[in-house]
Amino acid sequence: MPTDDISFTDFIASSIHDMKNSLNIQVNGLESIATACRARVDNETLATLGPIIHEAHRMNANLIQLLSLYKLGKSIYPMDIAEQSVADVIHEALLHNRSVMEFKGITIEVDCNEGCYWYFDRDLVTGILLNALNNAYSYTHDRIRIAASIKAGWLELRVEDNGRGYPGAMLQGDGVTTHKGVNFSSGSTGLGFYFSSRVAQMHKNGDRTGSLIIENGGAYGGGCFVVRLP
Repeated sequence: MPTDDISFTDFIASSIHDMKNSLNIQVNGLESIATACRARVDNETLATLGPIIHEAHRMNANLIQLLSLYKLGKSIYPMDIAEQSVADVIHEALLHNRSVMEFKGITIEVDCNEGCYWYFDRDLVTGILLNALNNAYSYTHDRIRIAASIKAGWLELRVEDNGRGYPGAMLQGDGVTTHKGVNFSSGSTGLGFYFSSRVAQMHKNGDRTGSLIIENGGAYGGGCFVVRLP
């Protein structure tokens, strides 16, 4: 195919795919080193590896989010709305983060009835939970709570932590939209919030549309990442 036929966005998407594959190899290598350190009870090395593995997982999640947004923008994402076990999806998301949570000594509480089922795209909603967990990891002191419940015809997913909560500026007006900008001091691009909000809005039922809300409070008094799906 001639180079002129390849758009810039297609080229970027292909490059992101290559980076994601390379990063996966690195993550697997780091996990293997961590397992060996754990077997030797090398807690000092484990403490150093924990944040590095977390950042690698976070970057991998960001690359997947970018690819998903690219496919959504091109209308080529294979949206698959089907009945799912919410408890299973939460468990799947936790498996991705189990090792880094253990490194930091974070306790995770899950409040979800085993009989809770809902209709949504499994991969995309798993991506939302991974994003929320990565965010909570960065700000919690030592506790994270994932709660799922059905209220008045909506599925509500909550990821709460016991950190300091979201800054007041993010909670004024539409905090999610406000945080789309780039913060050069912190390195934040707002990608995770944008991805989660976009995915939530892709879930519709009649005239009802999913949404992402951020607030403070919850069971621990910290930040609350709340997704509602119709």
